[in-house]
This record gives sequence, C-alpha cells and structure tokens, in this order.
Amino acid sequence: MYKIDLNCDMGESFGTYQLGNDEEILPFITSANIACGFHAGDPTTMRKTVNMALEKNVAIGAHPGFPDLVGFGRRNMQISPEEAYDLMIYQIGALSGFVKAEGGRLQHAKPHGALYNMAAQDDQLAQSIAKAIYHIDPEIILFGLAGSELIKAGEKIGLRCANEVFSDRTYQLDGSLTPRTKPNALLKNHEEAINQVLRMIKEGKVHSLQGPDVSIQADTICIHGDGENVLDFTKQLSTRLINEGITLTKMSEILE
Repeated sequence: MYKIDLNCDMGESFGTYQLGNDEEILPFITSANIACGFHAGDPTTMRKTVNMALEKNVAIGAHPGFPDLVGFGRRNMQISPEEAYDLMIYQIGALSGFVKAEGGRLQHAKPHGALYNMAAQDDQLAQSIAKAIYHIDPEIILFGLAGSELIKAGEKIGLRCANEVFSDRTYQLDGSLTPRTKPNALLKNHEEAINQVLRMIKEGKVHSLQGPDVSIQADTICIHGDGENVLDFTKQLSTRLINEGITLTKMSEILE
C-alpha cells in the first residue's frame, strides 16, 4: 500500500494583502508549510494559519525563506552559511512559538523558494540549514527536494528527512526543478500534473524536459498555495490519489 503526505504552502498573506485559499484547501491536505514573515506572512497571519491547521488536524511546518517580500523569496540572494543558519533559527523559532502557544507541535521545516533551490545544490548552505533545524529540535522533519544536497545534509546530521516532489513543476535531467524563469517550468494542465504525481509515487520516475526519465523518491507532494486554480487542483489531486488506493497521511505518521 502506498502512503503519501500532501503538503501545501500557506500563510502567505501580508497585512491587507490576501493570497491563497488556505481555509478551503486545508481539508484536502495533510501538512501545511506556513510562511514565517520574511518572504510572506506576518505575525497575525501566522497565528491564524496555525489555528486553522490545528482545527483541521493538519500537521504544521515552518516555511522560512529569504527576506524578500517584493520578490516573494523567489530571487537568489548571496548569503554566507552563517547567515543561512541565523535565518533558519529566527524564522523557525518564530513559527514554533505560535505553534506552542496554540497547543500544537511543529512537525517539519521546509525552506522556501530560492533558498530551497540553492540549498538543493549547495552543500555548505544545505549543511547550515540542517544544523539549524537540528539545534532547534532534532525531532523536526526536514522537507527537501528529492535526492538533493539538502536531504543528504539532513540525513548526515541525524534528522528524519522527507524527499519532496512537485505536482505542478517540470524537472530537469539532473533531477532539479526547471527554473521559473525558463519556459515550461510549470504544469498548468491538471490532468498532466496529476498523472506526473501518480507516476512519481508508483514508479519512482518523472519525465525530464530533456526527454529521458529521472529516478525520484516521492515521500511528500508539494502544492503551491499561490498556484492558478489551486483549490480545484487540490481537490482533484486528493480525490484521484485516494481513488488510486493511495493513503494520504501526515509525514510524521509515515516515518513512525
């Protein structure tokens, strides 16, 4: 039997600016990655999103990113490993405070956007992120791009790790995601995206834009909360996975 975690980026509103359909999406996912105020989110949004997730029995994860509200954390920044460590401690600590105050427990941490993609390839950056998470709480699960340097760094330091795959992104021959700045980076056809997810789960393979298949391990599937028609897509994906006999459950329960 296949078991999979379905995660979604959430809490990305800021002040009077509203983004996403968090409350409507929560019933269809098992883990929520909540923005920590640097690339998106603010303290009130963080608290409200934590509460909504707890009410729906959805596992909570910190989603720390670069301090870049204008670029939504999707622009590369040149930072040192020490700065990366401090960014993680600061942001994960903030969200963890809200989770604890509301009576919950932080399940996982997942870097956001450009920081995530850079850490997938930069071993020094990856090690700093993994070390920060381990120092906060060695029980936190690290979400990282399947087979990436981030996963390797997490496993090396002793963290439980979840290989993450993406429902709405295309892949390169080396297993990396196609940069958003390049053509065909996003899968906008829902049926095509769902079929890609099913193949990654059942066959451990994904089609690369260069042509050949790439081997991939799928522990948790990411849905982007700011994606086009994301609520409709999430419902379709969740329903299809269940109909295919795939159990949707929190990552912490899969790794027990």
